[in-house]
Amino acid sequence: MDELPIGGLFAALFVLIILSAFFSGSETALMTLNRYRLRHLADEGHKAAQLAERLLKRPERLIGLILLGNNFVNILASSLATILAIRLGGEGAIPLAAGLLTLVILIFSEVAPKTLAALHPEKLAFPAAWIYTPLLKISYPLVWLVNLFANALLRLLKVYPEDDNNDTVTREELRTIVNEAGALIPKKHRKMLLGILDLEKATVEDIMIPRQEIDGIDLDESWDELLEDLRQMPYTQALVYRGSIDHVVGFIHARQVMQALMSGDLTRDILQSLIQDPYFIPEATPLNTQLLNFQKAKRRVGLVVDEYGDVLGLVTMSDLLEEIVGEFTSDPTDSISDVQPKEDGSYLVNGSAGVRDLVKTFDWDLPTDGPRTFNGLIIEQLESIPEPGTSLLINGYPVEILQIQDNAVKTARILPSQRRNTTR
Repeated sequence: MDELPIGGLFAALFVLIILSAFFSGSETALMTLNRYRLRHLADEGHKAAQLAERLLKRPERLIGLILLGNNFVNILASSLATILAIRLGGEGAIPLAAGLLTLVILIFSEVAPKTLAALHPEKLAFPAAWIYTPLLKISYPLVWLVNLFANALLRLLKVYPEDDNNDTVTREELRTIVNEAGALIPKKHRKMLLGILDLEKATVEDIMIPRQEIDGIDLDESWDELLEDLRQMPYTQALVYRGSIDHVVGFIHARQVMQALMSGDLTRDILQSLIQDPYFIPEATPLNTQLLNFQKAKRRVGLVVDEYGDVLGLVTMSDLLEEIVGEFTSDPTDSISDVQPKEDGSYLVNGSAGVRDLVKTFDWDLPTDGPRTFNGLIIEQLESIPEPGTSLLINGYPVEILQIQDNAVKTARILPSQRRNTTR
């Protein structure tokens, strides 16, 4: 080294600092790459992305290579700095040279390149992948030896690199990804994706039409009454029963009935032949499961039953789809006929209104993990049947009971604009 000119030593030291910056920055860039974007680019045929993905499949090898290179250039730079210090200022200049080199490496080879890499990982990671791929092949024996000792130490600590599952995403993590997608995914589409994720949190009992609100065709009626009911049938498929909903016969399709009516061929026997067997759904069936069950059974409507086989309500494919895409109507007041907005900002709500419908349509922060109806929610809060004029707070919303009928709340007034902050 004594024969090398001072200028040559400074040039070599400068190159080593640049190499140190490359190793530090490329390490951060490769480790902070978005793995899903990387996989997408690799699938699209991006060659650098394919190389980077291949390197990251065995991160311990990549890290071993980078650390070998980084430590080598840093130690060599330290040696050159020491030689320069001795030749320029004697042994007393060595501490000064060590301090200056530490500052230079910290700023120019660590903080600056790693910050740049964290902000623009692809710009550094993809060119680095072209360099690391052949370099790893050349230095593989040394990297393998280093990893052998490192992995042995990790196993003593009960850590096994081969068990790494960092690529998997939980449902809640996926929810966070969707929420933070921002402008990349339109707000309406984000709601749909979150609706799909929420399907397993609700059951058919949460969205069903209650038993007392089910309209149907009673086969025990006179023929004239039956014909009138069929002509005024507002649904694509209608429930058919005898006497009461406890004696279900099945479902009938409006289109088939109309064709028979228009041709004048409809009789009781023909009507009976058009009835499709009933389709029953256990009350605790999750919505995501029922969506698949509807598809497998090729059905669009079913009756929800409890553990004793009693009919609790009715659920349709449309009800399930609305959990994903939202209400099909454009006006919120049209989608829930049980709610009447008033000029003072209050709402008159029927006790039979579904809590989930109120939350979805009006964005009210009401609890959805308890009673399904607004009446049930009020009674749960009061733990008794209220009298007209009773007032209470539900999650901070002022609610006033207006009418009671058949031991249930028929009508209540809620004032969302006067919500109060409550703490528990």
